[in-house]
Amino acid sequence: MKILIVDDEEVLQDVLTSVLSKEGYETRSARTIKDARSMLAKEEIDLVLLDLMLPDGSGLDLLKQIREEDPEQVIVVITAFSSVEGAIQAMRDGAFHYIPKPFKNEEVLLTVEHGLEQRRLAQENKSLRAQLRQRYGFDNIIGKSKPMEQVFELIQLAAPAKSNILVLGESGTGKELVAKAIHHNSRRSKGPFVTVNSGSMPPDLLESTLFGHVKGAFTGAHSNKKGLFELADKGSIFFDEIGNIPPDTQAKLLRVIQEKEFMRLGGVETLTADVRIIAATNAELEAAVRAGTFREDLYYRLNVITINLPPLRERTEDVPLLIRHFLAIYAEENEKPVATISRAAMEILLDYTWPGNVRELQNVIERAVVLSTSESLDADALPPSVKRQDGVSTPPASLPDGGISLKEAISSYERQLIIKALQASGGVQKRAAELLSVKPTTLHEMMKRLNVSIDGLALQ
Repeated sequence: MKILIVDDEEVLQDVLTSVLSKEGYETRSARTIKDARSMLAKEEIDLVLLDLMLPDGSGLDLLKQIREEDPEQVIVVITAFSSVEGAIQAMRDGAFHYIPKPFKNEEVLLTVEHGLEQRRLAQENKSLRAQLRQRYGFDNIIGKSKPMEQVFELIQLAAPAKSNILVLGESGTGKELVAKAIHHNSRRSKGPFVTVNSGSMPPDLLESTLFGHVKGAFTGAHSNKKGLFELADKGSIFFDEIGNIPPDTQAKLLRVIQEKEFMRLGGVETLTADVRIIAATNAELEAAVRAGTFREDLYYRLNVITINLPPLRERTEDVPLLIRHFLAIYAEENEKPVATISRAAMEILLDYTWPGNVRELQNVIERAVVLSTSESLDADALPPSVKRQDGVSTPPASLPDGGISLKEAISSYERQLIIKALQASGGVQKRAAELLSVKPTTLHEMMKRLNVSIDGLALQ
């Protein structure tokens, strides 16, 4: 590790260089503020030993400049007894420690060791934060389609803001992944990210989980317990399926949003929490508001910024990207040599409408990789549920109890026919239009409307 010694006394420079070099440290020397700044600009320095009295100015000024440019730089001040007040000011300005002159060599080495340990921990935390940003950054949300580009743009704009966010999308579209990306690219990224599974708990347990409880609040409450809002302070809290929260809990949640205050279950003390709420649902919250099952005031508090995640059937050009992404992950995880996917398997996966969205595709690829016995994932490894004899969906024998969206069913059928025609024509849109008995301009407009792209299709 490199240590910069900033002092105009030649004897002190020699002593410190000798002491530190014997311990295996690399040293650099500077006798003025100008020389020190030049050295810091050229090399990565791990710790600075800084005298406060320099020929061209005060060491305090240099300290402030270094801290502005690199807040994590470790600076140890060396000062005479007569300038202890300056050393105290240096500590206020961000110095790690100060050593009075005359000093003992052991004192210098111990202070340097502790300072470098702080530097190592700071760099380690920075590296971990970078890994989190990479893991939950936009690059990990796979997609190049126009609907996903709009999602990426909205995430980028929304993440640094303080506003609450509502993520809408069908089950399996990746709502929690978007929530994590928002948190880890926000100003709260150093704080906790806490998830609440809103729909999987009875009301009493949900309130205790959210707000905590005091000893004796209910049978089994043997001690005080913090809730998720306390644990998420200075961070983000993600409500998965917010629409399932019962009315009484909705009222308490509204108070937390408005006043940033709450009380533990059975308690009388008012607590505070600085938390950003990211809520998600696959339900129609506006319909729930009209039906009186979801509070209108809470809905508007949550619905400050809305991110709509498109279902996979509306971004079919992303399917090949997702397939290759999951193929690489599960091949490595299971130590399988599977590196490619056959044309037949790709066609089957492109023809399927993916009612379970990205989560279903992920599960299908994981299963196929595990069952695959060759370097190429073939159709034999795919589950029967995604296979179609002719590659085109047929109408169901009977309608489901809840009915069906005619518009979506027709769009899905049109999309599959267009994909088949493009594959059969080798991607030549004029020929594909002839196969479908439509004008090329009509086919082009349909492809735009249905988000069909030639990129990634298994062409003949």
